[in-house]
Amino acid sequence: MISAKNAAHFPRGWLVPSLRSGVLVGIVAALVFPASALAHANLDGTSPNYRQRLQSAPRAVVLHFDQSVQAEPNAIVVKNEFGKTLSATASAHGQTVRVPLKRLPRGPYTVRWHVLSEDGHVVSGVFTFGVRANAPPPTEAYGSSGPTTTEHIVRWAYFLSLALLLGGLGFRLLIGREELPPAAERRFYAIVGLGVVATLEVGILAFILRAEDALQLPFVRLLYGDLSSISSGTRFGVAFIAMTLGYALVAAFVFLAWLTDRRFLLWPALVLGIGFASGLSLSGHSAVDPGSSWRTELADWAHLSAAALWIGGLVQLAFVVFPKAPALRRTALLRFSRLAGGLIAVVLAAGVYLSIVRLPQLSDLWTVGYGRVLLVKLGLVGLALTWGAVHHFVVRSLRTGDTRVNEGTIFSRLPRSLAGESAVGMAILLAAAVLVDSKPPPRPTPIAPVASRVGP
Repeated sequence: MISAKNAAHFPRGWLVPSLRSGVLVGIVAALVFPASALAHANLDGTSPNYRQRLQSAPRAVVLHFDQSVQAEPNAIVVKNEFGKTLSATASAHGQTVRVPLKRLPRGPYTVRWHVLSEDGHVVSGVFTFGVRANAPPPTEAYGSSGPTTTEHIVRWAYFLSLALLLGGLGFRLLIGREELPPAAERRFYAIVGLGVVATLEVGILAFILRAEDALQLPFVRLLYGDLSSISSGTRFGVAFIAMTLGYALVAAFVFLAWLTDRRFLLWPALVLGIGFASGLSLSGHSAVDPGSSWRTELADWAHLSAAALWIGGLVQLAFVVFPKAPALRRTALLRFSRLAGGLIAVVLAAGVYLSIVRLPQLSDLWTVGYGRVLLVKLGLVGLALTWGAVHHFVVRSLRTGDTRVNEGTIFSRLPRSLAGESAVGMAILLAAAVLVDSKPPPRPTPIAPVASRVGP
């Protein structure tokens, strides 16, 4: 039973987003494993296999289903990397659909298919293969438009939700260790709760947008789409499933911490939250682009985690401690200034290292789109550092007990200043979201030295 004390701490409307999150997780399970949730046809196997590299060109593409299906003449379309169709007329025979192919030269190929199952639903899917060449992931198949402005915004919202979640938990456990007033405790859980629910829901939305683009289907048909090539055949899909399950567990720890009023339960939530954030690093540029290694993956993870802790901590300081816990303002500000210094150092060190790896030439900063976005991000980081330096000066004055400093005046103006620095931090996350969805410039191909001919 929920006590009156806990009920006072629980923010109004918490259960509504939590229930919505659970419903959406259930929807995703149905999307990722459609055969187990719905009675429509399920794709059992393909020839060639997903992303298979073949040494000789196949004569046909064959799909095998778990029930009889019907197929139109264009049920399977095979295109090369330039969009030329190299498939003939498809035909269905019970549970098998086959399409003959023209002669396939070396290169990657995209297969898009749709069939009518016995329950009347149109089932669709996409996969790739290569002939003496590596096949791209389905999210980069021919016809996919790539990241859109909507996806940039969704990625930004995901970074913000991680900052609210991880930064809030880190602040509560490392900075605001004292017992908070009830109003501050309620606001803390409201912000962290918003962060964990948004992490789940925005993550689901990001997956749906990527799948919708890869399959090139409207949302209604996407519900019956075969997403196995994306969910289990790409780093993005595997990371999405792991992170969704992981942050559902984080949500459970946060809820139990509120319900039982046991703060130590926030520790596993923080550790798991930071740990599962590595899914973004293990499925992004730092893992797959030329020059990537475990060092770039680790640097990217450290960069994201430190930025989330820093920006989320600023939000807690500006919107929880200063307005709702005035007795803790001075202590929290002094503690956070020490932690923020270390976090910013990690952000800068990891960011500089990743910039060097991803930009082979200095001129790439102003000649390619990725570099120009990075310049904007660097400018915003410089602004945030300047803003933080002002706050550091204020903290030093408070720590040394400078008599010229009027604490009342400072504390009355500081919340707006902290909110401003938080806004700059959120703008940095927007630039980071665009960078994550952008392709770094290719590394220059080294020119092999020409051996000089030595005459007799």
